[in-house]
Amino acid sequence: MRPGDPGTREVRIGCEFVHSSAYDVPAVFQVEPFRDQGVVVHDESWTSQPEQATRTYADLYDNVCRRLTIPAGQSTITYSALVTVPDATEEVDESAEELAPEDLPDDVLIFTLPSRYCLPDVLGAEAWNRFGQLPKGYSRVQAICDYVNGHLTFQYGSSNARSTAADVHAAGYGVCRDFTHLAVSLCRALNIPARYVFGYLPEIEVEHKQGPMDFAAWMEVYLGGRWFTFDPRNNEHRKGRVLIGRGRDAGDVAMATTYGAPWLQRMTVVAEEAVTSVPTGLVGQPGV
Repeated sequence: MRPGDPGTREVRIGCEFVHSSAYDVPAVFQVEPFRDQGVVVHDESWTSQPEQATRTYADLYDNVCRRLTIPAGQSTITYSALVTVPDATEEVDESAEELAPEDLPDDVLIFTLPSRYCLPDVLGAEAWNRFGQLPKGYSRVQAICDYVNGHLTFQYGSSNARSTAADVHAAGYGVCRDFTHLAVSLCRALNIPARYVFGYLPEIEVEHKQGPMDFAAWMEVYLGGRWFTFDPRNNEHRKGRVLIGRGRDAGDVAMATTYGAPWLQRMTVVAEEAVTSVPTGLVGQPGV
């Protein structure tokens, strides 16, 4: 796949962080696309003002992580890129079957277990009472997404960095990471492997939503020997997803991990279909 090929689209992605800090703060950022996801990343740019040395590494899940230091004073960190994506929604296979735990690959088993924010043990009774008698497979996972999408109301500020899937299930409110944590937990409670995913999600051929653009969270579920994309927050198949990271939950794929307490003055996220092939800078667009 190359830029301009038939059956592709160009998506502009990026983010900008403006910090103020009393001292130098070591940090790790995860905002760059996962390297093996069926898209082509080009015209990438990473800048910092004042200029700082950075380096990248791959974490436990092969996510791209960038190490740097947020300097004392005010600073701006900017990432941008153009991405060629398929002009198609993610694959659906309603015949995809659940695999018994004994048939799961070794490296998939971790995604059936509790993690910091995903609590299948706490939500086990809820999962089995609601979904235990449904036919196994793709349709049961979709039923979980339907339930989470209807049960939770999207509301900024309704949860915090300590809120678990059980917390938001009880409260009935959350943001996209909470929708995903709850759906992942319910899947795992039924022994269905599910992993947390976050990335850029442009509005392509969907109804426009008000509000600032933000990073998006969704999940991947292991059925029939492969991973399928499900989106509990939007509960629809979308075009143009650009995956940044995968993990057990949001704790594994934080967009920024700081070893100190810099003040984040402003964050801007861009995910939009590109009108031209040349980046023109970061401009905030309505969000998902």
